[in-house]
Amino acid sequence: MFNVIVVSYYFPPMGLSGVQRTLKFVKYMPDYNWRPTVVTTGKTGYFAHDNTLLIELEGKEIEIVRTEGFDPNSLLKKFGTIKYPRESVRKLFNRLSQTFFIPDNKISWAKKALIKVEELVSTRKYDAIFITAPPFSAFSEITKIKKKYDIPIIFDYRDLWYGSYFSVYPTPYHKYKHKNLEYFSLKAADKILVTNRKIKEKLLQNYPFLSFDDVVIMRHGFDQEDFDRNIATPKEKKEKLVITHSGNFIEYSTPKFFLEAFKKLTIERPDIAANFELHFVGIIGRHNEKLIKRLKLEPFVKLHGYIDHNETIKKIKSSDVLWLQVGRKRNIDAILPGKLFEYVGARKPILGCVPEGAAKLALEEYKASYITEPENIDQIKNELIKIHTDFRKNMLPIPEEDFVIQHDRKYLTEQVTKILQFYLRTD
Repeated sequence: MFNVIVVSYYFPPMGLSGVQRTLKFVKYMPDYNWRPTVVTTGKTGYFAHDNTLLIELEGKEIEIVRTEGFDPNSLLKKFGTIKYPRESVRKLFNRLSQTFFIPDNKISWAKKALIKVEELVSTRKYDAIFITAPPFSAFSEITKIKKKYDIPIIFDYRDLWYGSYFSVYPTPYHKYKHKNLEYFSLKAADKILVTNRKIKEKLLQNYPFLSFDDVVIMRHGFDQEDFDRNIATPKEKKEKLVITHSGNFIEYSTPKFFLEAFKKLTIERPDIAANFELHFVGIIGRHNEKLIKRLKLEPFVKLHGYIDHNETIKKIKSSDVLWLQVGRKRNIDAILPGKLFEYVGARKPILGCVPEGAAKLALEEYKASYITEPENIDQIKNELIKIHTDFRKNMLPIPEEDFVIQHDRKYLTEQVTKILQFYLRTD
């Protein structure tokens, strides 16, 4: 077995979609002769926890090393699972955080993680270090180990860093500092993985020293085991057309336009609207709950809140159509939500309300997609009518199977281990 250190702040028992990619890579690495040691955060206060996820790693040769910094999540650890803040509060906190912490507020954790990584590397042989981000402080801090140890470092970009749709640059200095940190971090990396072509294009554009082959696209995926072991929750009313959205609504996505389109459908075609059930799995925020009430859509909507990953898979499998929402923001074309590929794993039709970019390209490749602009209410309403017609005729579209199997987590992990294998060094 070869040994790899996997540095990931977001890891179970933390919940939400941000942990899935790393969890599944770690789960399947031993199948390809790589033994991972995960360096992650200790106990945290966080919006969701899912203790069932760690069960997936039982019986495998996987060591988990936890270390705490003074980041906000660690300081809130005594509260356990905390409520998602109001959107106005979240935006204010985000702006303050990005003003005072560069590159992010996990910097103290990243410094502690570097100490742990140095301890590990100094006491036993490791063949590579795999760092996933955000938080991007993991990139800028952990790469400092290159000053002492000649060990291959692989970056895994789950999102864009410089110029990200999440970024706030209060001053020109902030903008310069982020780009400068990313520049020197990339200089220390041996290989760079990204989740989609748009992120690759932006990295190559921003940092001309990178070659085309330096950056490899490694998309998000789904775990077939999740779908094999979780039986679909039976529909309460078999005649209903169930559309489900899984995941949280954050600043680049809002259900507003979809809900307004459905409201319009209830007015213009109440006969069709009566056949729909709209399910929300995840944290949608109080402002969106108020919107549902204001539009008087409670009879059509079922709010499930945050549920563990296994229950989420059951809800996805029991749906007729799955819904993806991506709004418009700077560099939003580089976002490719991980939940899209859990939808793909369910092999269900997808209603994608998305702008031009990585998400739309993936939906087009998937084939079983109804695609609209994210804020075009009439277009969304018309696609809902089309979905209803196809559902009644038993003619909902079938996905492209070759596309589906390319996003199996086992297959993707095999590709990652092949990259790690390339950088093996002989003593």
